[in-house]
Order: sequence, then C-alpha cells, then structure tokens
Amino acid sequence: MKKRALGSSGIELPELTLGTWLTFSTSNQELANGLVEAVFDAGINAFDTADVYGMGDGERALAIALSGYPRDSYFLASKVFFPMSDAPEDRGLSKKHIFKSIDNSLSRLNTDYLDLYQCHRFDSDIPLEETIEAMGVLISSGKIRAWGTSVWAPQQLQQAQKVAQALGVPGPVSEQPRYNILCPEPEREVFPVCEALGLGVLTWSPLAQGFLTGKYSEQTSQPKASRASHPKPQGVFLQNALGNPEAFKKVEALKEIARGIGVSLPALAIAWCLRRREVTTVLIGASGIDQLKENLQAVSVDWSEGLERAISKVTAGPLLEL
Repeated sequence: MKKRALGSSGIELPELTLGTWLTFSTSNQELANGLVEAVFDAGINAFDTADVYGMGDGERALAIALSGYPRDSYFLASKVFFPMSDAPEDRGLSKKHIFKSIDNSLSRLNTDYLDLYQCHRFDSDIPLEETIEAMGVLISSGKIRAWGTSVWAPQQLQQAQKVAQALGVPGPVSEQPRYNILCPEPEREVFPVCEALGLGVLTWSPLAQGFLTGKYSEQTSQPKASRASHPKPQGVFLQNALGNPEAFKKVEALKEIARGIGVSLPALAIAWCLRRREVTTVLIGASGIDQLKENLQAVSVDWSEGLERAISKVTAGPLLEL
C-alpha cells in the first residue's frame, strides 16, 4: 500500500483509510474485528471515526478491534462537533465542549492521544479564535498530534490559518470533504486552497453513499438492508440520487467503463478519487470482508488519459449532492 504526505504536516498516510461511520458497532463487533484485521493485512494502518458515530459506540467498537495492535502501529483520527446529548452545551466547537469531547473520545478509544482531531463542521456560533486556542491546548498537552477540519468552506480554511498564525498556535493540517465521481465539486475550490495552505485531504463518500456500487435500481424497491432503506441518518445523501433518472444513467455507463478495464464499479470509483495528487487518502467502508477486498482493488487501477476522458464524458452535467 503506497503512502502519501498529509500536506506539509510531516505525516504520511496509506492511500486508503478505513472509515467507521456506518459499519462499526459493539453489537456487530465480529465484523469490526474482521475489517480491521483485513486492512492491516492489506497494509492499511489508518482509521477514521467520530464521537457521534453511534453516539460513541463506533469509537468503542474500533477500540476493541484495535486492542491487539500496538498503539504506535496505527494512525487514529476522530472528530468533534455534533450533539452528543440533549444538553445545550454538549455540541459545537466551544472550548468546553472540545475539552469534554476529547476526554470522552480518548476514553472510548482506550488511548492517550489521537493522531488527528477534526472539527466535524464549522461552528458559526463560536469565535474561531476560541476553537483554535482549544486545539492548541490539546496539542500542547499531548492529547492530539494535530487537528484538521471536515466539510469546511475554502474561506473558512483560509481564515483558520490566519487566526492560528496570529495566535501562535498550530493551524489545521487537513480537510475532509465529500468527494466522488458524481460530486467532484472539491476540485474547483477546496483542493486548490488546501494545496496553497499545505493541507492534506482525506476524502469521504467515494461510493456516493453506496450509489456507486451499482446495486440500486431505478425501477425496483431498494434492498432492505441498504442505506436507501434508512434515510436518516444512513441514507441522507443517497436520497438525492434515487429520484434522479440521470444519476442512474451515469452509473450504468460507469459500470460499462469498469467492465472494460476488468474491475468492479466501486474499485473504479475509488481509483477515480485517488487519481488526484491533492488527495492524501480516501476513506473507505464496507459491510463485509469480501466487499472490502473488492474495494481494495482500487489501488491497482492504472489510470490513463483515455480513462479520464471516458469518465468525464459520462459525468458531464449538474453536480449531485452525494
């Protein structure tokens, strides 16, 4: 598994990172254990989670799955922002919530530190100075090695760097945008700004919430165990495609391209994300070991100008929020 630099942070990550949003829970610990073992076998030692995944249960499941591996053998990232209870202050990017959340995450993950702590969204209700000061304290105390952002606008990333410089504390080292064949929008502004600021890029939703697996049909009801059957929160983005005939046409055309080069559609979709040099790592998930192994084929896809042209022709048109 090749590695790529996380911007100018000095950190290197494998091209693929195991995400835990929808598939990690202590109620299905056997699957979590199997996925972690499989990615280690494939040379992947980076894991991304968040406190809000399963309201903490995702972190607990990941900790159990990682319990047999030395802490210095893997890269561990989590996130903070979304409400963790009904308490008004138990959300956002205030110092109080950040300090409480990091301790809770470290406890659930059974570790003394995180390699990367990400602001899961931008908090317009809290001064940016307060958030960045809090991250500086966490770095100084050794609770995190670095901090980053997720789904922040280019202007917010630029402002964060300016504020960090003014405060004399470390700024963000990464951004985590949604990015896939049907939603290439980050290429327009986010990628250029990240490159200019020296930020690494961790992308999520490479399969457009499962739409780019090709398992959904425009004419039939959706599989009961799929994200489409659980619109909140699992399929919240997926709903934008299921009622869009044009999206189904694009997927069918992409299937033919994938067949033409002898790979699965998911592998092609992930490889498409990896083709950009700005991308440090692509977050992948799976509901089974076989599915995970299929997705790992992405790193062996030989990207070419012809393949780029074929996909660009298929995907031309309005962006989808996937």
